[in-house]
Amino acid sequence: MAENLQDALTYFKALAEQTRLRLLKVLMRHELNVNELVAIMAMGQSRISHHLKVLTESGLLSWRREGSKVYYSACTQGPGAEVIERVGPLLADDEVSDQDLARARDTIEQRAEATRRFFNAIAANWDQLRRDVLGDLDLAGAVTGQMAGHRVAVDLGCGTGGMLPALLERAERVIGVDSSPKMLQQARRRFANDGRRVSLRIGELEHLPLRDGEADFAVASLALHHLSRPQDGLVEAHRVLQDGGRLVVVEFDRHHNEQMRTRYGDHWLGFSLKRLAGWLERSGFSLAQTRRLPVNQGLAVHILTANKNQQ
Repeated sequence: MAENLQDALTYFKALAEQTRLRLLKVLMRHELNVNELVAIMAMGQSRISHHLKVLTESGLLSWRREGSKVYYSACTQGPGAEVIERVGPLLADDEVSDQDLARARDTIEQRAEATRRFFNAIAANWDQLRRDVLGDLDLAGAVTGQMAGHRVAVDLGCGTGGMLPALLERAERVIGVDSSPKMLQQARRRFANDGRRVSLRIGELEHLPLRDGEADFAVASLALHHLSRPQDGLVEAHRVLQDGGRLVVVEFDRHHNEQMRTRYGDHWLGFSLKRLAGWLERSGFSLAQTRRLPVNQGLAVHILTANKNQQ
């Protein structure tokens, strides 16, 4: 926590203001940009920016830039995180903060709805769009190469179901989950004559429509970068896997290709290997293997294999 009196004073000064306490409470639960916070708090941008600066400089908030937007969230590591852990329970619920949190949840849902609309609109062309980026990469082969005699495999963010036939060759049953009805409609056409071993389910990766421990293999292939909080998707993957179950994560390496945001609906412009590995570890996985492979448009993908830790 605070290493000396001056550190303590910095934290106390940062927290000694109602608006900053409201911001901290919201950002303990959600990652949001300035414009979203302006709407949630119903305050001017300059005022919100000032309070964000104070909280950030005190070490209570962290930020990341995605294109022209900067996203803020409460620190989850370091001395600031320890302060938040102790202060959080003191931020009692009240009418004002309840309204802040309700508007924040609406904002996150609006993001998810925009993503669903985007993928519904491009579902018919999605396979070609993926080929434009991945080129000759045998992604299904790279994923199934990490499988061995699994009972139930689940594709998290299955899209049009392109990987499901390959998973079927290595598992008794497969489950595909996606939030886009149009994407799942395309997937169902692949299995119109043989769907007995395939279950296609609509749902969000942060709230999977699976029971605890229902699968023993899972893959999240180029799906996490569409989520507001990718680590929540990994926590859910951990929940639906059996102890010792295997997860393969395929994600773009960190890049600055803004076309991926406009043409493919990406929320994050890739992730560093360090960030992905950290999320996996904090979600209850042990990292077993990593690979980095080049694809088209100057991009590269990380392929991470991890196992769910035994309880």
